[in-house]
Amino acid sequence: MLDKLKGIKERYDQLTHLLSQSETLSDQAQYRQLSKEHAELTELAEAYDVYSTLQSELDSNQQMADDPEEDAEIREMAHQEIEVLSQQIEEIQKKIKVLLLPKDPDDSRDTILEIRAGTGGEEAALFAYDLFRMYSKYAELKKWRVNIIEQHETDIGGFKEIILSIEGKDVYSRLKFESGVHRVQRIPKTETQGRVHTSAATVAVLPEVQEVDVEINPNDLRMDVYRSSGPGGQSVNTTDSAVRITHIPTGLIVTCQNEKSQLKNKNQALKVLRARLYEQELKAQQSSTAEQRKSMIGSGDRSERIRTYNFPQGRLTDHRVNLTLYQLDNILLGNIDPVIDALVTHNQAQLLQSGTG
Repeated sequence: MLDKLKGIKERYDQLTHLLSQSETLSDQAQYRQLSKEHAELTELAEAYDVYSTLQSELDSNQQMADDPEEDAEIREMAHQEIEVLSQQIEEIQKKIKVLLLPKDPDDSRDTILEIRAGTGGEEAALFAYDLFRMYSKYAELKKWRVNIIEQHETDIGGFKEIILSIEGKDVYSRLKFESGVHRVQRIPKTETQGRVHTSAATVAVLPEVQEVDVEINPNDLRMDVYRSSGPGGQSVNTTDSAVRITHIPTGLIVTCQNEKSQLKNKNQALKVLRARLYEQELKAQQSSTAEQRKSMIGSGDRSERIRTYNFPQGRLTDHRVNLTLYQLDNILLGNIDPVIDALVTHNQAQLLQSGTG
């Protein structure tokens, strides 16, 4: 591990020097590439500096503690310092092990987030709206950009389906464990007997991919255009701007009617289609390591029940990590970092235990 860290620190120092001589770099693309690599290595390089300083102090105190000619009081102080430094070194070593874990290549990607009402009729659609609002407020707190690609509302303000594009720093790394079935337990407004009903919504989190990542043969696509319906105002409904794209080899169908422009709807639909095709490809690749993935946070399958939101008790429970929090109102306002942090930490612990990296 130390040899690897030394190599990383040397590369980091080299990049720092190169970037300080930015006028000698041939083009902006090269500068951006080096800046990105530098940023990726910063936390590890800083952790190595902390480790090296602590180790040096430990060695120095060890010499004092072992020196028979040293004053007894000084030796006792050195022993106490050794105890503190040893604990600090153990903590920084744990941090370094986590930082050295192989990065998910999709972690830095933007994200397509799909929310669909499941079992429970109108109540499920209202819960889908609650999830949409929770993720939107979380994105706002993170200063991410949210764009609605497609939405199908119900008459009382719920969502049968809503698809979002979320852009910003480390979006996928923070949201990727949200895929699955989210279950809600509460008394619907229409319930006269005060009974608690259970309904559900499914969430799918897909990394957003570019054309170079997923090549789509135009001959494999069938595109239908039609007049938009539903919310959006009269101007939306006067032209055939809505787009339905069918990917013939897989049977995947994506519709988009949120924009007034047919071209914009087509581009948004293709963005979603690429993400879904990429997800299919990833699942095929990961089938050989399915057991390993299952032993971590779960497969990410949207049919897997991952979380319960219990309104009468003000409780959220994530079933994958046995996490229960009694702050549901706060979480639904977008403060979901405690849940996401627990999932990320658990995943890292499982990766370390399995010896990955």
